[in-house]
Amino acid sequence: MELTRSLAILAALALAATAPRAAAQEPDRNVRVFFDCNAFCDGNYIRLETPWVDFVRDRTDADVHLLITSLRTGAGGERYTLSFVGQGAFAGRSDTLSYVHTIGETDDVRRRGLTRTIQLGLGPYVAETPAGVRIRMELDERTERAAGPSAGEDAWNSWVFDLNAHGGLEGEERQSEFEWGGSVDARRITSRWKVGASADAFFNESEFTIEDDSGGAPQEITTIRESYSGGAVVVRSHGPHWGSGFQVSVGASTFSNTELSIRAAPAIEFSFFPYDEFTRRQLILQYSAGVSAFRYREETIFGKVAETRPTHALVLGYDLTEPWGQVEVTLETSRYMDNSAQWRFSSDGELEVRITRGLSIDIGARASLIRDQLAIPKRGATPEEILLELRELQSDYRYDARVGLSYTFGSIFSSVVNPRFGTGPGQVLP
Repeated sequence: MELTRSLAILAALALAATAPRAAAQEPDRNVRVFFDCNAFCDGNYIRLETPWVDFVRDRTDADVHLLITSLRTGAGGERYTLSFVGQGAFAGRSDTLSYVHTIGETDDVRRRGLTRTIQLGLGPYVAETPAGVRIRMELDERTERAAGPSAGEDAWNSWVFDLNAHGGLEGEERQSEFEWGGSVDARRITSRWKVGASADAFFNESEFTIEDDSGGAPQEITTIRESYSGGAVVVRSHGPHWGSGFQVSVGASTFSNTELSIRAAPAIEFSFFPYDEFTRRQLILQYSAGVSAFRYREETIFGKVAETRPTHALVLGYDLTEPWGQVEVTLETSRYMDNSAQWRFSSDGELEVRITRGLSIDIGARASLIRDQLAIPKRGATPEEILLELRELQSDYRYDARVGLSYTFGSIFSSVVNPRFGTGPGQVLP
């Protein structure tokens, strides 16, 4: 009994020695902040510009958990949501600020604007500590912020365009490869309407030389993979929970034996949480019903070279971002209305959890049950097409999974920044 009591006292002393204490209980130290950014953030710059708080590696050591998420704006920029979650003496307290990075602004402008917003959010917490008397806030009248044009002066009427192109060539004595690709994207997003269209193309040609061991002439093999796709969507907002729209997509692919595929369908969506909470949590249910038409490159296993089928689909999606981690889950089922035996069910999930001090786990998995492969060629696939992954193969299911575990220990502080031997050519330290 005495031994048990002694062990309990020692355990309590050990926990007390390692447990973090809030700044309000230790007047001679800075507020401790856990920096948790799930977006583009220049952590080194933010730490250097905010020396009046201590950044820590683990959220259990923090007085304030700073969680940053972002959402792309209609004009192509980003809207950052900064959530300040109090812990320890600040438990139960939370504040939220936002910062908008507009398209065309440099990364330096973005990191300075985000840093100012972070400092404004941390100010009230520091003000409740003795260190608050040393903090001074002033307006920098030299800072110029160009006012963007009002909606009525926007020459592009809220339209944003993206153009991308790439190409490559590589080779050796018995093998060469050439590929090119590109995409175009146009979108117009307002609070009431969302309109978008996109198209992309990919082409790859590979040549192989296979020597004949019997002394015959070498065999030359040329393979071509190409795919083209495009789509458009029009969405109308109906308050904080509802949306409706119409979507159309077209495509062609040597891999999937489609010379042309078209799908057009109206859709309706319900969000269980208000849409303005998107960066922190989202639970949506979406239903669409329409028509799909196909023209195949080769006759399929069903004896078809072309067909038109009625289809419908149901999607359930859930996203959650919290101080302890992040969850993303998507469930989707689709079916051909004229044949209930032809359907597909897919699930996709990711889970990131901070288990305890310095220890986190990352789990991801995808799985599909497949009963709707209409385009499989009747002739089958050659060994070359299978090995080079040139043809889609008939399958009842697909899956992939991954798991990762990381553990960090040592000093709890992460405020000091030293770039030597850490960036650019010759990098040695992470």
